Amino acid sequence: MEGVKILGEFFLSQVLGKVIMDKEGRVVGRLRDMAIRWDTLYPIVTGIKYAKDVQQHVSVDLIEQWDKKGLRLKSSLAASHLRPLCDDEIYVGKWLLDKQIIDLKGFKLVRVNDIKLAWIDRGNSQDIVLLAVDIGLRGLMRRIGLESLAKKRAQHLVGWQYIKPLETKTANLRLNLEQSQIKELHPADLADIIDDLDSIRRNQLLANLDNKTTAEALAEAELDTKIEIIANMDSTRASKILAEMPYDEAADILGELSDEKSNELLGHMAREKAQDVRELMKYPENTAGALMTTEFIAFPAEMTAEESIAKLRELAPSAETIYYLYVIDAKGVLKGVLSLRDLIVAPPQTPLESIMRTKVISVKDQDNYDIVLETVTKYNLLAVPVVNADQMLAGIITIDDVIDIMKPDRSGLNNFTDFMLRRKPGWRL
Repeated sequence: MEGVKILGEFFLSQVLGKVIMDKEGRVVGRLRDMAIRWDTLYPIVTGIKYAKDVQQHVSVDLIEQWDKKGLRLKSSLAASHLRPLCDDEIYVGKWLLDKQIIDLKGFKLVRVNDIKLAWIDRGNSQDIVLLAVDIGLRGLMRRIGLESLAKKRAQHLVGWQYIKPLETKTANLRLNLEQSQIKELHPADLADIIDDLDSIRRNQLLANLDNKTTAEALAEAELDTKIEIIANMDSTRASKILAEMPYDEAADILGELSDEKSNELLGHMAREKAQDVRELMKYPENTAGALMTTEFIAFPAEMTAEESIAKLRELAPSAETIYYLYVIDAKGVLKGVLSLRDLIVAPPQTPLESIMRTKVISVKDQDNYDIVLETVTKYNLLAVPVVNADQMLAGIITIDDVIDIMKPDRSGLNNFTDFMLRRKPGWRL
């Protein structure tokens, strides 16, 4: 704030409940809340609520002194000094304290634990303005009178210039550039925020995100969150979001919905995508087939390295992973595997069958999760192919999906750690 002098700074928690005295030093009330007007960069305090049950406040013009000890008025308190809340004012404690904002630096949903204020001198006038919100533990401890226990912790403040005005008095605070910056968050960070929001705030956030961003975030969110969002969303948009998601993720969500809702959403999707998702939904839970995705890259054995690279440029955007390339015969039977490195260093006219590895580690589509986990960890794989009873390549399971199946059960995570610690060296592409 250029051109102004700060006379003093304090937090809302430090003045709430403090006495309000008139010019003669008589106590006329206690500071219960503050009325503010938010039509400039920094909200300005316009009045002081002096009693719990009185829906009126004292105009800020009557205040002569204000610090952590309390307030002193310029004169005795009279009825003419009191006025009701105007349409363009809100009570800061009631409407802002304990509200949520998205911390774009920490990538998480946080709460306004306290509010920092300043008494400023503009030269021709003096004002009390709101400088920042405190979203850290220290602010919370200050609220309950235990800040001394958290003094070693740094202040975690968000300046008011980064906060946009409330759309309604009951809306949560949002950072000024939220909608443009939030799309830049990693999908996993955005998923954490979506998981923490209540359904109303969640819907408000998703309404301002494009389908691709929403799909990427939901793929990382908790299953219960995904189901609730898709089940209650407009069917047209829900189907578009599902179409942007990996097939296995879409199948997991649709498999938890009612048959009527699931068929409705599939009916809105492209036929080929819907058919692939339906195939995945047929697999029993806890099987490799239910965990796999059909978004993989497989080439015929007679294709050359040069032809494969050209085709790869075309197919890669829609594949789950291109760490491994699979080689199949005319019937779709898995014959070999090679790495991207193998493909790049091979002479252009070399057929894939000459550079592929024929000893392919795979799992069957009916194998359970334990077999999948042991296979991936034993051979140090980033992805494992899944074959059916006829050895036809049905899909792949990536390492991130393997880790995801262990998340709900803490003991499962311990088992996963044990596997990783005692795994034996194996071939790795």
